[in-house]
Amino acid sequence: MSLHQIEAASRRRFLKFLAASPLFAHSALAQGARPLDPADWAPRELDKLIEDPKQALDVFDFEPVMKKNVPPAHFGYMATGVDDETTLRANREGFRNFALRPRRLVDVSKVDMSADILGIRYDSPIVIAPMSSNRAFHPDGEIAVAKAAGQGNHLQILSSVATASIEDAMAARGAPLWFQLYTTQRFEIAEALIKRAEAAGAPAIAVTLDVRSPVKWETFARFRRLDTRECGSCHGINDYLSRKPNFSGIDLAGVSTTIVTNLTWDVIKRLRDRVKVKLVLKGILAYEDAKLAAEAGIDAIIVSNHGGRVEDGVGATIAVLPEIVEAVGGRMPVLVDSGFRRGSDIVKALAMGAQAVCIGRPCLWGLGAFGQAGVERVLAILRAELRVAMQQVGAPSLKDLNASMVRRTSA
Repeated sequence: MSLHQIEAASRRRFLKFLAASPLFAHSALAQGARPLDPADWAPRELDKLIEDPKQALDVFDFEPVMKKNVPPAHFGYMATGVDDETTLRANREGFRNFALRPRRLVDVSKVDMSADILGIRYDSPIVIAPMSSNRAFHPDGEIAVAKAAGQGNHLQILSSVATASIEDAMAARGAPLWFQLYTTQRFEIAEALIKRAEAAGAPAIAVTLDVRSPVKWETFARFRRLDTRECGSCHGINDYLSRKPNFSGIDLAGVSTTIVTNLTWDVIKRLRDRVKVKLVLKGILAYEDAKLAAEAGIDAIIVSNHGGRVEDGVGATIAVLPEIVEAVGGRMPVLVDSGFRRGSDIVKALAMGAQAVCIGRPCLWGLGAFGQAGVERVLAILRAELRVAMQQVGAPSLKDLNASMVRRTSA
């Protein structure tokens, strides 16, 4: 259940508690006054799910449908955070600490959402984040996502551990994709993956920096206990990477996971010398690292906490974005991900200086719910909400968004 759904359910339980309490028996609330929140009049009913992507009012409508459709362990793998999942929650709660400052009397009858990202023009700054194992949620997996990306002309970043090869995904998209790279513990494996991605036509390699230790996915573990399937035929022991198409033909001796403990700035500089296309670093959360990335000749960075999946106790990406943008000083593009669910979320990040926003879990919700059509609808909803948010702040194009349109409401 999403944070939005949990909050609505909590409000309803609280109101019922107050109404039943003797202390409030004669209060206005107990006498049928208006609920504290309009959502209490028309709550999201989890026993009446949408049956068609067109029925969705927001991206959250897809998550319970996905939960119904996919095996419990697969849903848990998607939904989980780490340990207490404070980072997972912080990503959503962080947006409440910033408010939009609309400018009036600006002609917004036409809104241009097109974005230039590392020299390629897209119809919007909404990027599909790299997400692993999409076939766990729908048989068409990354191919369906790539086709949806093509329909909306979105940049897609393909995971190293996708269940489709870079070649097949790019053919489905009909345009180049960025390739997300797990370097693994052996540089030779990273070199082989880079060679494959470059040969396929990927214009950029995005190196993930934050998978440095085993994770404790408690929500995933609890969902897995509910799964009565025999999973051994699909999930063999120590063959995680060998089952992924992008690793086909690569010598994986001694390496079975994406955990990387030996990734340093020296390795990044070595990659900078090796990679012929654009090099992007994903997982930057400190302004010091952003400065070092610029000094190392990195082409772009992605401010990311992996959606709360690899580290707990880490702050929201929207909270650290301003200081990172300031540290970079315009020397390279800054992208951001983790927790974005609304057009207003996206416009806040763009106004703060991000060039694009990467969307992860909502795309998987749409995929697991309705396949390609679900992903298309998720992206269409976000585009529509972004357009409205730009009109509300008085920005007819992305270049008109600026930091004065956002103010911090709390520390």
